[in-house]
Amino acid sequence: MPHIPWLSATLTALLLLAGCASAPLDYPKEVTHAIEDTSGTRHAGSVAEWLDGNTDVNGFYPLTEGFDAFGARLLLIENAEVSVDLQYFLMKSDNAGYVLAAKLLEAAERGVRVRVLLDDIFTTVTDEQLEVLNAHPNLEVRVFNPIARKGIFAFNYLGNFSLANRRMHNKALIADNQIAIVGGRNLAVEYYQLEETGEFMDFDMLSVGPIVRDVSGEFDAYWNHQLAVPLEALFVQNDTARLEEMRSALQQLMSEAGHSIYAEAVNTEVLNKLQQRSLSPYIADARLIVDSPQKLLEEVSDEHKTVVNEVRDAVLDAETEVIISTPYFIPREPGINTLQKLQSQGVRVLIFTNSLSTNNHTAVHSAYSSYRKEILKAGVELWEARADAIQVTSADGEVLPGKLTLHTKGILIDRNRIFVGSLNLDPRSIDINTEMGLLINSPELSSSLAEGFLQRLPTIAWQVKLEPDGNLSWHGMVDGQRVVETVEPQTSGWQRFKAWFLQIAPESQL
Repeated sequence: MPHIPWLSATLTALLLLAGCASAPLDYPKEVTHAIEDTSGTRHAGSVAEWLDGNTDVNGFYPLTEGFDAFGARLLLIENAEVSVDLQYFLMKSDNAGYVLAAKLLEAAERGVRVRVLLDDIFTTVTDEQLEVLNAHPNLEVRVFNPIARKGIFAFNYLGNFSLANRRMHNKALIADNQIAIVGGRNLAVEYYQLEETGEFMDFDMLSVGPIVRDVSGEFDAYWNHQLAVPLEALFVQNDTARLEEMRSALQQLMSEAGHSIYAEAVNTEVLNKLQQRSLSPYIADARLIVDSPQKLLEEVSDEHKTVVNEVRDAVLDAETEVIISTPYFIPREPGINTLQKLQSQGVRVLIFTNSLSTNNHTAVHSAYSSYRKEILKAGVELWEARADAIQVTSADGEVLPGKLTLHTKGILIDRNRIFVGSLNLDPRSIDINTEMGLLINSPELSSSLAEGFLQRLPTIAWQVKLEPDGNLSWHGMVDGQRVVETVEPQTSGWQRFKAWFLQIAPESQL
């Protein structure tokens, strides 16, 4: 093809011009904080009753099932009387998003102050849809580290790559500054057993007590940061007829999605017991670990990696056992060194992560797979998720096979401490994104989670082993029969080719 100078020059000029478009990070906004005195709210009364009147201690309850986690979020919003704060990496325009949006608007109608903070890149809710929420006087939406709306999105992203590539991965919901949910779930159907083709297996912690004030403080730090941009700075809709049309369409979608899903989600066995106070909380000391939002504006350095550094220290203090669940695992040299040190200390290490067949980011699996033999040589028990480990229920009630994707981010240490949060053990979480999580000291809760997990593990995962000839094998129980595979299980030749080819992807960006 002949070289066309004017075409190259035009494309370059377009890229440069579009790349110059940046989000209005200096747009004026009001600084607001968590409402301190919420002692007269219904949630405060529930917390006091649940904690037997001792509100100076923390109480926790694990939300292991997606439907329970969704119902808990709906109930916290529905019963809020003063404030609701949500902070998430992504929200989608699906039934989960519509039902939650409807409940947020209902809360705002009751006079509850609602603050919604969403990272920009993977949130698929449109600015028009968010404006339907933001237009309510009691509900404000801010977008974290947004990409400029003028020009071409891809060019704006690439033109500001050094900042746009760094994201807020934090996830939390706080009601009345009394109850919080912290964990790994985003706001989309696949996290809440609402997707008819598969499920993202995930984990959250319902939290009450003084720790909630810390979660609110974390939210405030991000909400008031310069990277949190009010929606009105990004979306200007002068066409009132169009906005009203969008409002009507969204309200219709929320109504259609809401009734049956809501009724089922808030009436699960776990939620009924929680509401009846027949499930006792796990009382425990805990602390919130969080990266500063300033991490996204600074050069990557060890001092800004607060979450991973503190989690690593906690793991290295282990004396007997470390159980790790992480969807994406790229240990690099520091991670391998940590595993080897644990082995030298006589600590049992078990890692559960995605297989090629369950990983929704093939390039991440490509990088991880290059470390598998080193991981096994370090004495680690390595398990990979099975794609066929779940069943889903269709809209007409039929139970069908579904595809599992592991999304749980948790660490159990000596059956004494638990870390639960947003942190993946990959370069992106460690170096590029901000993260948060709870480190909870509870032998009772940790032991319960460990026993349940280890009992279930052989039914949902393959154990990866290193054979004497240096090759890998995958061992599992399928329909009661012991099965051994010598290639990546449940994958096609095309999947394996893609995984091989994507080893060219830069590991630092995964």
